[in-house]
Amino acid sequence: MIYPDNFEQKIGFDQIRELLKDLCISDMGIQFVDKIRFVSKPDLINRLLDQVSEFVEILTIGKSFPGSDYFDLKDELFRIKTPGSYIEQEALFDLKTSLRTIQDILFYFKNSDNNKYTELKKLTEPIDFPSEMLLKAENIVDDKGDIRDNASSRLADIRKEILQKQRKVNRETKKAFEQAQKAGYIPENSEITIRNGRQVIPLKAAEKRSISGFIHDESATGQTVFVEPVSSFEANNEIRELENEERREIIKILTLFTNTLRPFIEELLAAYRFLGIIDFIRAKALFSIKINAGRPVITKDQSMNFIDAVHPLLYLSHKSQKKDIVPLDISLDAVNRILIISGPNAGGKSVCLKTVGLLQYMLQCGLL
Repeated sequence: MIYPDNFEQKIGFDQIRELLKDLCISDMGIQFVDKIRFVSKPDLINRLLDQVSEFVEILTIGKSFPGSDYFDLKDELFRIKTPGSYIEQEALFDLKTSLRTIQDILFYFKNSDNNKYTELKKLTEPIDFPSEMLLKAENIVDDKGDIRDNASSRLADIRKEILQKQRKVNRETKKAFEQAQKAGYIPENSEITIRNGRQVIPLKAAEKRSISGFIHDESATGQTVFVEPVSSFEANNEIRELENEERREIIKILTLFTNTLRPFIEELLAAYRFLGIIDFIRAKALFSIKINAGRPVITKDQSMNFIDAVHPLLYLSHKSQKKDIVPLDISLDAVNRILIISGPNAGGKSVCLKTVGLLQYMLQCGLL
């Protein structure tokens, strides 16, 4: 039990949490920052500190670590557990890119030296990564997030038909435009444009009945109307029908993929939890680097020995102002258990107490 309830606010640990959140890539990492709790078991503290120390090594002297596309797909995975549901196209793209990131992280640790990153590697052991689902996702959605033409043979045919119809619309609209231009129906410096998703030609308002077509819009002054030539109207309607069919085919593709994905949801949820933990530890490591922290030695005896200790928030403030900070040394043990600090106002008594309290609390929350 921590007393009082606002202890973290009193020592400034609430500010440490916010700084850690700023260093997270994803909401998953931020959620783990919110879950930080004070612990008292030396073995657990050592394990948490080792994880951070190993990540500091990765960030400072290791090979480049995957640091993008930490998307949280847990809510979407929970949603598509329901039979008949399907993953949304945007979510499929995020799934693909984030699964690739998870795979890259697993490969990073697998390909590292056997004696390196032992605590971080332990986090990878329970992960049963469904690589076949990543491959299927890559075969459906491209690197821009669009569904590939060859995601199904029918989709390829539909898109080919749309392209052919669009070329016909282009030809017919251009032909009508040139004829109207020769007849003097087109306002000066005007071009073919788009209204309501359809190609239209601008006509002088007085000539709006001079060619057969459908008026979609008019200019703010009312002097120009925008007409879809009747010669391209039918092809445009066919394009809309094909686009609706394209959407139905995409839903079919997404549904089939989701049906294949559904048996792997528990493995995927575990993989995304792993990604969130990695993001969290990475944020702790980045913060350790920012405050120039070192790995403390944990002992089970009743002693505390701080050497060149500084208040991390004060350190960051002074660093931004290019000001020096005075470190402190302090030792307490089973014999010398009490320390009395006296001195004038603004002499550093409160800073000393807060430094010791915050550093000890950070230590027992798994921070360097």
